Amino acid sequence: MRLNSDKLSVTILGSGTCVPSLERSSCSVLIRTGGSILMFDSGAGTMRRLLESGSEIYEVSFVFYSHFHPDHTGELASFLFSNKYPDGSRRRIPLTLGAGRGFLEFFENLKRNYGHWIELDPGLLNIVEFDNTQGDGRQYDDFRVETLPMEHNPESIGYRITGSGGASVVYSGDTDFTDNLTTLSKDADLLICESAMPDELKVKGHLTPSLAGEIAARANVGKLVLTHFYPECDRVDIERECRKTYAGPLLLAEDLMEIEI
Repeated sequence: MRLNSDKLSVTILGSGTCVPSLERSSCSVLIRTGGSILMFDSGAGTMRRLLESGSEIYEVSFVFYSHFHPDHTGELASFLFSNKYPDGSRRRIPLTLGAGRGFLEFFENLKRNYGHWIELDPGLLNIVEFDNTQGDGRQYDDFRVETLPMEHNPESIGYRITGSGGASVVYSGDTDFTDNLTTLSKDADLLICESAMPDELKVKGHLTPSLAGEIAARANVGKLVLTHFYPECDRVDIERECRKTYAGPLLLAEDLMEIEI
């Protein structure tokens, strides 16, 4: 599906965590802009949700990773393996994989285990490392990607995607409270922000609803989507907690939720 060049379309592929759930796959987001389909993170359940959203793996031209934890990278090897079926001829467009520094080593370690099973034909796979010590960015045909370091793992980065028409989406990945996320999200049309645990169960390396709301309010985002919910979030009023700090448009992510900007 090709969108108007000035539109961005977002699909939440997974709104959950490492905890198995029939309702929530591991955290993953799909963005369609112009002729490009971008996927962010690919934990357990991502490829199934991708099919349910109406897209095939061969149509995805970019996969960006926020960090290397299994619930965000677990289906990378499976994704690449599936692109070779039945004889390596199904993928027609190049695939770019991007992440913070250390991703090349991460990928080489995967190849040591899986070998040619995750290698695509020459010219079909590009790997990009973003500088996760400071801001970074690249311009592609249909969009611009910008990154800043997040507070989670050494390689953790958040992403800002800006379409050719100027619409913008920010994906936080996993992070604790950081001014970098406010900076990255400044005046963005949409912030997809992790909110892993309720306020009273705050853990290091993750945000809560009120902290995510504070970042969204400071950044003056057009709309906030909370995601990456652990089961404890199902037992509290997440929206009410977020409203302590944020009064703007708010969505609580569900798998296969669609948002057009």
